[in-house]
Amino acid sequence: MLLASLAAGAVMAQGQLRTNGMLIFTKTAGYRHGSIEHGTEVVSKMAEANGFFVRHTEDASLITKDLLKRYKIVVFLNTTGDIFEPAQEQALEWFVRNGGGFLGIHAAADTEYDWPFYGELVGGWFMSHPRVQEATVKVVDRTHISTKHLPERWVRTDEWYDYKAQPAKDVHILCELDTNSYEGHKMGDAHPTAWCHDKFDGRAFYTGGGHTSEAYDEPDFQKHLLGAIKWITHQDK
Repeated sequence: MLLASLAAGAVMAQGQLRTNGMLIFTKTAGYRHGSIEHGTEVVSKMAEANGFFVRHTEDASLITKDLLKRYKIVVFLNTTGDIFEPAQEQALEWFVRNGGGFLGIHAAADTEYDWPFYGELVGGWFMSHPRVQEATVKVVDRTHISTKHLPERWVRTDEWYDYKAQPAKDVHILCELDTNSYEGHKMGDAHPTAWCHDKFDGRAFYTGGGHTSEAYDEPDFQKHLLGAIKWITHQDK
């Protein structure tokens, strides 16, 4: 498993976000991915090895301002469906608007369709997908910390999402799918699969990979996630 070095953050000051706290959230109100448990284990161990205090929960009632201020980053790992009441929505929005970071993995795009703030945060909503299969990922930006280790054409197996619309113009596209390399896509030739943006005073990152348990054992995918975490928490210099 990847155990790259990452500097730990400072101690939390009163009322500020803890700079080395990570909350992994995996509640599902729709399809539940079999990879959630393994993905959570891998991401947790990787983050802890890099100086993060990590907590995992599926209890939405815990999503409050008092809890979130202990963390610098929230990870939605294969969440699905309508998982929040208005109070939790307000808490997450407060977190992001106060500098908190967000990492959405795979089915994070299949979550909270009726919440416009979340749609802007994650950057795109799930529409459909073909069968799990090998495809070629075109790495558009090879200088970003989450992608600089990758080849220009990254061949891997996963479940490749189609999204309801292209991400907004202020979203920075990192990776696209070569739609000639797999069957069943429905978005046309412009098919982003990983992106990031500075949003609402925080940083947000989404990657479409992570459907299968095997994905989390891939060194390049681990480095991709770790790079995302570094970027989100401003440790990318």
